[in-house]
Amino acid sequence: MDVLTKIVMLEELESQMVHFRKTGKKVVFTNGCFDLLHLGHVRYLAAAKSEGHILVVGLNSDESVKKIKGDKRPIVEQAQRAEVLASLWCVDYVTIFDEEDPLRLIETLKPDVLVKGEDWGEKEIVGADLVKRNGGRVIRATMIADASTSSIIQRIVERYQKTKGPGH
Repeated sequence: MDVLTKIVMLEELESQMVHFRKTGKKVVFTNGCFDLLHLGHVRYLAAAKSEGHILVVGLNSDESVKKIKGDKRPIVEQAQRAEVLASLWCVDYVTIFDEEDPLRLIETLKPDVLVKGEDWGEKEIVGADLVKRNGGRVIRATMIADASTSSIIQRIVERYQKTKGPGH
C-alpha cells in the first residue's frame, strides 16, 4: 500500500469499517499528536497493532495540537507528521482531526480496541466507556521513561543553553 493512500478522511474510514467487520478484522484505534516521532511512539504503535488486524491512528491537527500543547507546538506540521506515521509498518490508516479529543472519531469508527498510554488513567481515556459498551477492550500500553516529545524538546533546550555560556 502506498504511504499516502494510508492517510484518509474519516468518512472514507467509516465506509471501510463495514468491510473490516464483514471480513472479521479487529480494528484498533489510538490517537495523539506524534510531533517528534521517537522510540516511545514506535513501540507504542507496534504494541497497539498487536491487539488487532487494522491499526487506525487519529492524528491531532496543527490547530488541535496548539490548543492542547500551546502556541510553540507542533514542531512538525500535520501533513509531515501524517506521512511519517503512515510510513510505519504497523500503521494501516491515519486520519487527522481538529478537535481536542478523538471522541467523534471513536463514535464514528466504533473500534474493537482502544489503546492509550499507561500515563492515562482508564477513567480519563476519552471514548473508553463507549468502546466497552460496544463489547470492545481498552488497553493501557506500557510507556518508555524519558521517551516523550516534551522531554526531547527539554533536552535540546538545555543543551543549547549550555552552549550559550558566558561571552556568547
